[in-house]
Amino acid sequence: MKLVECVPNFSEGRRPEVLDAIVGAMTAVDGVRLLDREMDADHNRAVVTIVGEPEAVLEGVFRGMAKAAEVIDLTTHEGEHPRMGATDVVPFVPVKGVTMDDCVELARRLGERVGKELEIPVFLYESACTRPERQNLAKVRKGQFEGLCEEIGTNPAKEPDFGPNRIHPTAGATAVGARPFLVAYNINLGTTDLSVAKAIAKAIRHSSGGLRHVKAMGFAIKDRNIVQVSINMVNFKGTPLFRVFEMVRSEAERYGVPVIGSEVVGLVPVDALVDCAEFYLRLENFQRDQVLENRLSEDGSDE
Repeated sequence: MKLVECVPNFSEGRRPEVLDAIVGAMTAVDGVRLLDREMDADHNRAVVTIVGEPEAVLEGVFRGMAKAAEVIDLTTHEGEHPRMGATDVVPFVPVKGVTMDDCVELARRLGERVGKELEIPVFLYESACTRPERQNLAKVRKGQFEGLCEEIGTNPAKEPDFGPNRIHPTAGATAVGARPFLVAYNINLGTTDLSVAKAIAKAIRHSSGGLRHVKAMGFAIKDRNIVQVSINMVNFKGTPLFRVFEMVRSEAERYGVPVIGSEVVGLVPVDALVDCAEFYLRLENFQRDQVLENRLSEDGSDE
């Protein structure tokens, strides 16, 4: 069996009925399995995780994007998280019997179809990118929907890989790509000072001299009167979660600010959590097959 994961991010985190319609469109495709859905009102963003055979996932995510274009209007959208499209970003992730090259092909096929049938400009990013400067999603999305309204069609550097060379009036633009498994990890700080979160994000992210494999931004979580360091762990084996947590805690102490909690958005591999257990429990000579569920899986006892 070949399995691919897709984690589309939609610019809607406040209306459950809208996300229900989008998810329903995706899961109506035979063979598409919903693994997770998360909504965040402050970010006004939803993250959905589906998995299945490559062709089923490809069809499912296209239908979800078509529905999102119908029910999300970027001209009225507001939220903390940067965004440029109703379907903001669509990454394909290899799971089983599928290579990164296979996911790149899926990304390009989806991008071409979205551009032609939905008339939404598509930018390829990460492993699917056609230009080195588009590997980093942040650079693709720079300017967000409002900025891209002016740049697409006038700035050659913003010419999309697929679709019309103009912004979709309500659905914006979309980034489609292929990447390894990413852990979305947020750390909450006990302060309302957004400058602290932004300073810490700058200190830990790789692009500004911080930790390798880490992307980070600072946000205000207004309904809780706190701020947040929002982190994408693009390689949790190269830079483990506990190292990021400890660096954020250390940086926060410089400002007299406590870490009050953290959260994983979406799914997380068990190895990422076992790494944390080994570090904080100071486990000696620990083997991964000592995890009960790992042993059961190896023995086929969970079937």
